[in-house]
Amino acid sequence: MNNMKVQNYEDEDIVIVGAGLAGLTTALALHRLGLRALVLESSKSLRVTGFALTLWTNAWRALDVVGIGDTLRQKSIKITGKGYESRCVRRKDLLETIVNELPPGTIRYSSKVLTIDELGRFKVVHLADGSVLKTKVLIGCDGVNSVVARRLGLAAPVSVGRSAIRGLVDFPNGLGFEPMSHLNFGGGTRFGFRPIDDKTVYWFCTFTSSQVTPSEEELQENPMKMKQFVLNCINKMPKEAQEVVEKTTLSNISYSILKLRLPWNVLFGNIVKQNVCVAGDALHPMTPDINQGGCSALEDAIVLGRCLSDAFLKKSIEKDDEFERIEKGLVKYGRDRRWRSVCLISVAYCVGFIQQSKGIVMSFLRRSWLSNYTSNALLKMANYDCGDLVF
Repeated sequence: MNNMKVQNYEDEDIVIVGAGLAGLTTALALHRLGLRALVLESSKSLRVTGFALTLWTNAWRALDVVGIGDTLRQKSIKITGKGYESRCVRRKDLLETIVNELPPGTIRYSSKVLTIDELGRFKVVHLADGSVLKTKVLIGCDGVNSVVARRLGLAAPVSVGRSAIRGLVDFPNGLGFEPMSHLNFGGGTRFGFRPIDDKTVYWFCTFTSSQVTPSEEELQENPMKMKQFVLNCINKMPKEAQEVVEKTTLSNISYSILKLRLPWNVLFGNIVKQNVCVAGDALHPMTPDINQGGCSALEDAIVLGRCLSDAFLKKSIEKDDEFERIEKGLVKYGRDRRWRSVCLISVAYCVGFIQQSKGIVMSFLRRSWLSNYTSNALLKMANYDCGDLVF
């Protein structure tokens, strides 16, 4: 509604919806460039659910760009391997490290977005508490069920027919295995675990929904059943895999249904429109099979910060106004992230399909050839440099 009348609104240059990894890192990237952003978070406090995530070379490059890479390296063990950097980091440590670098007042909690309207070339954001914000730039970092993505007309993410159970376990006397990524798959199940530090391990189990009986709903509501389900799935896997699950307390187990945004929706849909865009899971929800969900969110943040700084901080030689520069900056962002996102979603799905498929023929192909493909694909996606904050 271009001619809507709004009174008592608050003016903000940049509003970010969602205080997850993408939203907070984008705010930090902008802060490093001297730009203020307001981050709206619907929860009452920082959301640190999810236990941990694996960060690869591309993620560490992005974290170094915003100046927090070394701080986080001190809280995690490097996974052994040549030619890449991989570490498993507690989500809580990651988000709190970012927040500690942001100016006070950057995040506004208990701020649920109800509707998004227009006032001339501004976007107007209506919150559940009655507040109304007018902004030059609106960035959706509000996850899989993004309000901003719906505003852009992007189709909703779809279930891939698989789910994941994840856990975090402490070993008070230290770990009894090498600091490496342990991965086992077969029979429709994919299970792995990685050390975070010298006493903590993160594990995950992905499986097809058809394996769950009597129902996923019942399993989601009962951590004890989740734990027993995973133990049944991995009963033929190495003893240390079973020990990791057995020692996990019920409060440290979670369940999620895996979804992705169809690649052609990203390729042909509006991930950017005028002065609105999406990043992180709001842009490219994907399966966790190559550990790139969080890594790519960090890439998004750096590219977005760079493109917006060019719009806000540099004087244009052309006779355009600020809104035109913003739109050009976001077009650059969309051009940079569109194909990268399509590739990540597609590769992650294919790797998961190969590793988790059942059948004699697929098992043979996986052992003889496809295992090399999946490893090479993972490392290729991880060996990516999103660049610095300035052009």
